[in-house]
Amino acid sequence: MDKKQALITGALTGLIAMGLSTGALADDKAAKEKCYGVAKAGKNDCASANGSHSCAGQTKADNDPNDWKYVAKGTCDKLGGSTKAGEKK
Repeated sequence: MDKKQALITGALTGLIAMGLSTGALADDKAAKEKCYGVAKAGKNDCASANGSHSCAGQTKADNDPNDWKYVAKGTCDKLGGSTKAGEKK
């Protein structure tokens, strides 16, 4: 196998692997839901619903009802959280 053929083979292998992993990520996200009020300080997954910060890991207080984490679908209520921002339990 010459260098050009090896490069093409490597690129195609990479594209196929990337496609397979993207599908797995989509399936994983579909099996989860945003759960507000269960994130510990510094452990939220993304921006606050009330705009107090815009990134993951920036919540200042435990169980803030405007900060969320992804949890397995159907488990948020059991964890004491809500699927709607701002609701206290």
